[in-house]
Amino acid sequence: MRFDEFEEQAWQEWERVPAEYKAGIDGLIVERDAHAHPRFGEVYTLGECVTESFPSPFGGPDTTRSSVVLYYGSFLRLSHQDPEFDWQEELWETLTHELKHHLEALASEDDLEALDYAVDENFKRLEGVEFDPLFYRSGEPVEPGVFKVEEDVFVELEVIGQPRFLEVELTGQRFRFAPPHNLGDICFVELEGALERPHMLTAVLMPKRSLLDVARRFVKRGPVQLHETTAIAEPVS
Repeated sequence: MRFDEFEEQAWQEWERVPAEYKAGIDGLIVERDAHAHPRFGEVYTLGECVTESFPSPFGGPDTTRSSVVLYYGSFLRLSHQDPEFDWQEELWETLTHELKHHLEALASEDDLEALDYAVDENFKRLEGVEFDPLFYRSGEPVEPGVFKVEEDVFVELEVIGQPRFLEVELTGQRFRFAPPHNLGDICFVELEGALERPHMLTAVLMPKRSLLDVARRFVKRGPVQLHETTAIAEPVS
């Protein structure tokens, strides 16, 4: 898609958004350039919500102003990487995502920013670089001890001793798996066969003693013993 076609499509999608959801938005900006991740060259930011708040004891569209920015170059680069890239779907999803950022800013909420943080840290984990070991807690809570970060689901388990098998439960379905012998301070175990791709269920194992230690040492930049492995998930009837 050429830039002029993209810009026209962006404004058409923008007009689809009800006016009440655009209160406090100063405008839509369409940039030609790509916006690459500062550390991962193949990851691109499709859009941003640039928000500025003005001093006032009252929150609202008069004191919190935003602009939504779309990066055509980022869409173009991703379309080259994915032959099934759907321009219109990605454009609408990006617009609504950035509008949610603005609405949360109006309400002084930060749930979406927390989720963005979790997504970024999960990407670091998958790329094999240093990451926040408790990042998944910034994801979407599903049920107690269960968090969702985009397509991935994380189940936190406290481990006592050296059990032969551990069990996890998700939406009423139980699975069991054999944990590794050495858990370190925290161990991510991807459970193969539990969910259909692209979804992945990961058990986050912690010896009972280490939960507070992990949090304290990460905050203080101390050494945290992280392990990652895979295991076969067996359904438990």
